[in-house]
Amino acid sequence: MALVHAGPTGSGSTALSPAPSPAGGALWALGAGWVVTRALILLMVMGVIRISGADVTADVSVIYHGWYEVLQTGTFPLDDVTWQYPPGAALVILLPGLLPWSYLVSFYVICGVVDALAMGLLMRAGAKRGRSFSGAWVWVAGVPLLGPTVYCRYDLIVTAITVAGLLSVLRRPALGGALLGFGALVKVWPVLALAGTPKGRRTRRSWTAALATLSAVGFLLAAGMNGAFEFLKFQRDRGIEVESLAALPLHFARLAGGWRGQVSMNYGSLEMLGPWVPVLSKAAVAGTALGFGWLLVWRLRAKRWQPSTPYDAALAALLVFTVTSRVISPQYLVWLVGVAAVCLTVRGTSQKPVAVIILVTTLVTTLEFPVLFGQVHASQPLGVAVLTVRNLLLLAATLLSCRRLWRSTRAPEAPRTVVLPALPAAPAYTIRPGITYEQHLLDGIK
Repeated sequence: MALVHAGPTGSGSTALSPAPSPAGGALWALGAGWVVTRALILLMVMGVIRISGADVTADVSVIYHGWYEVLQTGTFPLDDVTWQYPPGAALVILLPGLLPWSYLVSFYVICGVVDALAMGLLMRAGAKRGRSFSGAWVWVAGVPLLGPTVYCRYDLIVTAITVAGLLSVLRRPALGGALLGFGALVKVWPVLALAGTPKGRRTRRSWTAALATLSAVGFLLAAGMNGAFEFLKFQRDRGIEVESLAALPLHFARLAGGWRGQVSMNYGSLEMLGPWVPVLSKAAVAGTALGFGWLLVWRLRAKRWQPSTPYDAALAALLVFTVTSRVISPQYLVWLVGVAAVCLTVRGTSQKPVAVIILVTTLVTTLEFPVLFGQVHASQPLGVAVLTVRNLLLLAATLLSCRRLWRSTRAPEAPRTVVLPALPAAPAYTIRPGITYEQHLLDGIK
């Protein structure tokens, strides 16, 4: 509070005026940054600004809208192997039909609204004492780095649900768990955000709420519509998608003329089919199992939980899941941007350098898709080089994230007792006779 003289009022009193909040300027800057960058995204999705010749809106206008037509009949797309999603995804696909505009425009509106809500939550979290606006800045910058793709996939909606769940899970574990459980019913991965909940009551309440939400909503969807869990069969039969880490050996072999397989549309994505694919697919699944095994060991051995630990563990778990997946689609990067943004709302997070790598990786991903995707598809040198850089950056981010998470939760070192050498005894001085005589005189005067 600042004292401000009120002027001559006859009583000589002063009035109190609140000092301007230092966060006010940051909030205005964040809001302006969000508006500008989202306007840029809309210009790209509408074709006013073009970064490539690919039409990234087809997933919404053709695929999603086709699923919407089938879902309206009360059944899941049982005959469409491109339906690779849990039953909760049906709610997201049906949602644009409730709005008065065309399906494509309604989808953009929903993406814009949930984007703004996620931004508001990150700003609110950053304004608290001991927190930071860095997370909100990561969201402002990271989302548009994916180009028009980010508003043409429903992953932005899932990410916003996860951001809300993560930011709630410490203070309101039941609400956070319910949101993350619902997110898992829409696209599986949000359940990984529960990997770092503090041991004890918060873990019990959040995990129970997540399981209850998964079970209740999943049961209702399965009871009300046919084929709710057919996606599991489709996922089981998937191969190696051209953008995954496991596809890199095949790309290099293809460049050298040593791989005679083919790249074709399979289960809704371009996959590499032919020799070595089954082996690499099993290796990817084994990598996922090993990564989750490491996370379990970390959780059992972690001794120190900090305010950032639940968020940091969520990012590490998501990175492990992403980098070992048989599919790494461009929109997966918005998952990482969202969770990294939550991490950076806490000043003491261990994941700051990881977030920087994720932002760089997001930019490289847009260069890989849609700009150079034709060259990636054909395993041409430039496309393979960019894909290699992107995937190695993801791998580096994963290893660094896990390492820093492990170190941040080690038991604090026990205080050490330092024994100082004893001071030498003061030398004993003999009393000089003159001083004794003077003292005798003083005693006589008294």
